[in-house]
Amino acid sequence: MEILKFFIASLPILWLIFSLGVLSLPAYKTCSFTLIATILIAVFGWWQMPMVDALAAASEGAALALWPIMIVILSAVFTYNLSLHTKSMDIIKSILSSISSDRRILVLIIAWGFGGFLESVAGYGTAVAIPASILAAMGFDPLFAAVICLIANTVPTAFGAIGIPISTMANVTGLSVLGISYYTALQLFIFIILITFLLVMICEKSIKGVKGVFLTTLVSGLSFAIPQLLVAKYMGPELPSVIGSICSMGATIAMAKIFHSEHSVKTDEAILPKEKLLAWLPYILIFVFMILCSNIFPGIKHSLAQIKTSVIFYGDKPYVFKWIATPGSIILIAAFIGGKIQGAEFSTMISLLLKTAKQLTLSAITVVSIVAMAKVMAYSGMINSIAVIIATTTGSFYPIIAPMIGALGTFVTGSDTSSNVLFGKLQLEIAHQINCNPLWLVSASAAGATAGKMISPQSIAVATAATGLIGSEGKILSKTIIICLGYVLILGILVYIGGMFIPA
Repeated sequence: MEILKFFIASLPILWLIFSLGVLSLPAYKTCSFTLIATILIAVFGWWQMPMVDALAAASEGAALALWPIMIVILSAVFTYNLSLHTKSMDIIKSILSSISSDRRILVLIIAWGFGGFLESVAGYGTAVAIPASILAAMGFDPLFAAVICLIANTVPTAFGAIGIPISTMANVTGLSVLGISYYTALQLFIFIILITFLLVMICEKSIKGVKGVFLTTLVSGLSFAIPQLLVAKYMGPELPSVIGSICSMGATIAMAKIFHSEHSVKTDEAILPKEKLLAWLPYILIFVFMILCSNIFPGIKHSLAQIKTSVIFYGDKPYVFKWIATPGSIILIAAFIGGKIQGAEFSTMISLLLKTAKQLTLSAITVVSIVAMAKVMAYSGMINSIAVIIATTTGSFYPIIAPMIGALGTFVTGSDTSSNVLFGKLQLEIAHQINCNPLWLVSASAAGATAGKMISPQSIAVATAATGLIGSEGKILSKTIIICLGYVLILGILVYIGGMFIPA
């Protein structure tokens, strides 16, 4: 009976994989259908969730999907559309192209370094939406741009949005935040190197793609991995990816200038420093505002966080709408200020924002459906039914599966933080049962959650919206799911072996 219960609970996830990856159905259609099916399963299946509660849970998910998730996507795509309107994107493309004409190096700088930075300070889809749109604007195939940015947006998500996933995991489990931070960075260390090489190989569709850029790729990975590990161990989860991504971008650009100068491109017209600054101004403001509103400046963050509205959807815990202290609002404010300084009229920017919102309608349906479904599965107990069966059937070999559980959470919710909330306590309890170090196993879940990011329907919806590929979600999933499976398998083996040397 428990196996049957496990199978029925898994049906929404299995259907999503099949409908997107095999049938190639549009995400907004299949996700809407899956939400309805999930509600019916939760209500009329083993879980006997009252219909009122199921609808309340779905409503909370819809609220979360719209604010803060969709507002981030809207703001990120609006910032890009605004840069097209002001012609600043032409200057940005020229600046980036002048660094190198080598597609592999551009991917390391934009998708990996810049994307990692955006994930570390903002999260919620910005690390896919903005780099993918920039790559597409530079002439990269939109499908390639979407896939490459989804793959790049994996390991940085563990410490994304100024360390929220790790600090949340610590709160959920009651374990040391520094311990989880360090072990997560340690488990992901080798993957930072592997992902950089994988990105380069994908550019040329061959392992031979690393030829000529092996050292640059290695430096790009190490300059991210080493600072991240050190900062995670000694400073905590807020800054590892921020510092790692900045170091990686700087090191990759330096390597390109020193060892790949033959690929540098000389433009016909010299771009003045003032023009460069103006072109990058919205993104510079995003960085500055994000840092000011982060845990680094708790006074500012606390003050802005008071501008909020609390609504109770499910249970007795209110859902809080933070109107200013959320990445989407901050990006939007930065874009409007930057656009105004660049010369755009306020009325023009409002019109452009409305056009962007219309452009993202189908993506909004997808994101609302998938997050609402995740809430129903979580509150009804369906997610636990899946995880518990996996845990009890694997026994002492569970550490191999632990990262997969984390990835499952991110696949369903689209968020590392949500995955950590869903499975943090479960991982802690299983660690005690199998006599494994709790910090190590909980960190494995946090590390594994990063793999699920590349196959999450929510993330794929962001990628398709940013590159104009709405309807191509299935194609993207089919290209990323194999990489995701390899990722969690290798990570699981490393977690299992590493756990033997760490005392419980």
